Amino acid sequence: MTAPPDPIRRFVEATNEGDTAAFLDTFTADALLSDWGRTFNGRAEIARWNQSDNIGVQSHLSIVRVAAVDDTYQVRIAVKGNGFNGEGDMTFTLDGELISSLVIT
Repeated sequence: MTAPPDPIRRFVEATNEGDTAAFLDTFTADALLSDWGRTFNGRAEIARWNQSDNIGVQSHLSIVRVAAVDDTYQVRIAVKGNGFNGEGDMTFTLDGELISSLVIT
């Protein structure tokens, strides 16, 4: 398995620690997050998603596998918590040390 790059590792750690500020700091200011077709643009909208679908429902994430193609990473994630439970795919696009796009399918 490819090791997750630092921004993805910090995304998972912040979620698991329930640290909203650290979670939001993993994204660029104008980042895009798409969760099964629901689109959130920028940190303010991502913060709302985080409250309703991630830290706000006590999600705990575990990385199952990572595959890299240039600055895009296909990550299989196992989720436990008071919301979605199971595995899903997250496609991260990075801009340096930050996440510029996250597509959840």
